[in-house]
Amino acid sequence: MSGRTGVSTAFEKARAEGRAALVGYLPAGYPTVDGSIEALKVMVEAGCDVIEIGLPYSDPVMDGPTIQAAAQQALEGGIRTKDVLRVVEAVAATGAPTLVMTYWNPIEHYGGASRRIDGHSGVERFARDLASAGGAGLITPDLTPDSAGEWIAAADEHDLDKVFLVAPSSTPERIALTTAASRGFVYATAVMGVTGARTTTSDLAGPLVERTRATTELPIGVGLGVSNGDQAAEIAAYADGVIVGSAFVRTLLDHEGDLDAGLAALRALTEDLAGGVRRA
Repeated sequence: MSGRTGVSTAFEKARAEGRAALVGYLPAGYPTVDGSIEALKVMVEAGCDVIEIGLPYSDPVMDGPTIQAAAQQALEGGIRTKDVLRVVEAVAATGAPTLVMTYWNPIEHYGGASRRIDGHSGVERFARDLASAGGAGLITPDLTPDSAGEWIAAADEHDLDKVFLVAPSSTPERIALTTAASRGFVYATAVMGVTGARTTTSDLAGPLVERTRATTELPIGVGLGVSNGDQAAEIAAYADGVIVGSAFVRTLLDHEGDLDAGLAALRALTEDLAGGVRRA
């Protein structure tokens, strides 16, 4: 079994350094399985404190066009959940806490369509295999805590982080329910609608973090379409973590066919964002 680093470790280290943590996302399998491993390792080397690995899915209703395009290419390349776990293992070996961000359907049906194999459900098998690969836990954007009993039990059994989402539309009761069920950090998605990089940051994020912080001592990471160091600094002034996804994916898409150039651009972007969270 691989050694695992929980997400809280990275947030504690960042807090001790007087800054926010930088959380970086890429889908597994883009441009290839090995290419995604290389890219994610570059992001760790260049300053990402926590890594989110996307599990490509055929019906990505909450993803914007950038992430959809990369995930679709990964699917066309034949990516399987076992390949995602291989990416997790390689990235977790760097020591960076490594989460999987996934829609719920692939987890529920992991290892076959039948509900139970050898007495274990797909959810239980995935939790076991994720822990064995060194994964820190899951971010589950389309799963709410009140529907997550099986995942919560499996995560608790394997000491995995459970990262649930809050949004500007969340009621105070929903925020309290969500933070109580979370472990690792709370994901504040401060943009209404699908994901994607934006030229300006949202005025919804600060109040959402404030409302969420009133219910929990867990770190709060903000996903807001951040695409440069200045935006990262703006969010880092009030959030515990700055989550960046589409900007990293777009950087690789812009250098399609030239992985070396893509990795160099990815390193430069990561360094800019890492500088931003340190300037705040």
